Order: sequence, then C-alpha cells, then structure tokens
Amino acid sequence: MRIVGVNIPDQKRIEIALTSIYGIGLAHAKEILHTAKIDPNKRTKDLNADELNALQKAIESKFKVEGELRQMIKQNINLLKEIQSYRGMRHMRRLPVRGQRTKTNSRTVRGNMRKTAGSGKRKVELK
Repeated sequence: MRIVGVNIPDQKRIEIALTSIYGIGLAHAKEILHTAKIDPNKRTKDLNADELNALQKAIESKFKVEGELRQMIKQNINLLKEIQSYRGMRHMRRLPVRGQRTKTNSRTVRGNMRKTAGSGKRKVELK
C-alpha cells in the first residue's frame, strides 16, 4: 500500500503503519484515523479503496509530511544560519544545538576526536 508516496507495511495495524510516514507519530496517526473514521485496529491489507482515499485526504489536509516537511525544516535551519543566531552558528559548526554539554558525550555530532594518545579514529601502520 502507498500513501503520500510511502510504502506502508501490510501486516501491521493501520495505527502503527501510519507512523512509518515521516512527520506522523502515534498521536497524529490516531487523530488522522479519527478524522477518516477508520478503526485503528484494522490491518493495512484489509483497507478498501474508499478508506485509503479518506486517509490520503485526512493526511494532506492537516499535515505537512515527507518531502514538504523536510524542506520546511531545512529552510528553518538555513534561516537560523543566515541571521547568524546562536542556534544557527551551532548548526554551522556541527555542534550540539540544544544545550547539551560538549566536553564529553558529543561524539555523535563531533565525531570520534579523542584527545588521548593512541585512541584516535585512525590507526597508524607500524613500519
């Protein structure tokens, strides 16, 4: 099944299957199903064409999902960078943006840049 350009798992309940769409979590999935008047316990493979159309309309009318949402987030980050706000500068330097400490525990953002001898990312070959 394809909804909003995304393949949705057939074997899962529709409530859970909708969360595979970027921008839709469990709370939004419940809201969409309530709007479309579809039973949340129904499996994706059991939906008929009318129910699929109702889902599609409910999603497109209320939410920005997938490419549109990603584009909006990217624009917001670029705006922060352009006006050189604190958060924008953190994005530019590839550092944690939301106030996390950086002395330790920022390996995912900074990469494996260890300062101690012999524990760096690359191993030098012995001659």
